[in-house]
Amino acid sequence: MPVPWEALLPFALVTVMFGVSGNVLSISERIRNDGKAPRYNIDKWDEMMMERDRRLTGSFRGQTTNPVAPESFGTNSVWETEKII
Repeated sequence: MPVPWEALLPFALVTVMFGVSGNVLSISERIRNDGKAPRYNIDKWDEMMMERDRRLTGSFRGQTTNPVAPESFGTNSVWETEKII
């Protein structure tokens, strides 16, 4: 059975576009996560620790080994305050 040569061009285009879109998605996720792989199965504890790390370092995925928190950590609480009327 002969190969339908006119079908190879659309097949190649579709294959290349799936590859390009997958790579662009992977790169954009890594850029958003500071060069680290994306997190999966995040529970409430992980969310709280991610928020704490963001408040400590200013980065979504940043972590620090400094045992002393910066001065701003005491005042940038995640708790919402009441609006004063």
